[in-house]
Amino acid sequence: MAYYLFKTPNVEEGPAGGARLFYFYKLNRGISIAKSGATYSRVRYAVDEDIANYDEFYRGGYTHTVDDTTKAALIAGGVGVTEANFTAI
Repeated sequence: MAYYLFKTPNVEEGPAGGARLFYFYKLNRGISIAKSGATYSRVRYAVDEDIANYDEFYRGGYTHTVDDTTKAALIAGGVGVTEANFTAI
């Protein structure tokens, strides 16, 4: 069985601050991926109490170790995860 490092999708948000120069700078924010039953969904702002209710939860902005079955399920889940989100170990 092969294993992969899974980096969650991200989105650019800006401006990064209130001063004029910050309007030209954007920050990458990780989007969490959650599985409830057989359905995957994107979660922007997860609350700790809600995380416990998911069957699987991949916190945005972090790297997670997954196997090839989970990798295939994440790609097929329709939440914006592609082959580019994975690195073979």
